[in-house]
Amino acid sequence: MSHASNIVFCDGPDSPHAFDIVPLQPRKGELDARCPVCRGHGEWNTEIDLVSFRCKRAICDRCLGAGWVETGTDPIAHPDIEMTAEGYPKWVTHYEPRDDAAST
Repeated sequence: MSHASNIVFCDGPDSPHAFDIVPLQPRKGELDARCPVCRGHGEWNTEIDLVSFRCKRAICDRCLGAGWVETGTDPIAHPDIEMTAEGYPKWVTHYEPRDDAAST
């Protein structure tokens, strides 16, 4: 049996229901300011059912889902998984330079 639904599609973080049931991310480490794109949420709804609150979300490309950004030139570390030459997964840390901080 199907349930009632009211599905809304969000075009981006400026859509009216983009941040429904999406919590603000806590500040982590030395990050300086809330992300100007996602306003501290790290993600937003691309599709949400306003009855059941099931949703699909997009991760913010600016802050990589952290909700906070570095406003200086310090590199930002984020964990990732890479395959070794032997074909096994391995945790690594990538450092992303923030030389674009002046443009935001």
